[in-house]
Amino acid sequence: MRLTPYEIKGIKDCVKKILGPDVTVCLFGSRTDDTKSGGDIDLLVQSPIAIDNPAMTAARIEAEIIMTLGDQKIDVLLKAPNLAIQPIHHVAEKGILL
Repeated sequence: MRLTPYEIKGIKDCVKKILGPDVTVCLFGSRTDDTKSGGDIDLLVQSPIAIDNPAMTAARIEAEIIMTLGDQKIDVLLKAPNLAIQPIHHVAEKGILL
């Protein structure tokens, strides 16, 4: 996994600040492969409760992480009981739990 302990803590703190303590965060995509370089930070944020206004919530999470870690490309995929499951969710769930 190509994230530092500082980045992992920062990501988790940002997500929990916005959605609360019961959410989980998984890293998926190229950052899970130590043999690759570059790439954006792809995150699956899973909430046990409904997320109102998911587009705004994802944007807020991305902005909070950028303010914490610096200017990086962040992609946030949300999963909650009220949101439709897409094929990308099945890929993301195989990622690394932060």
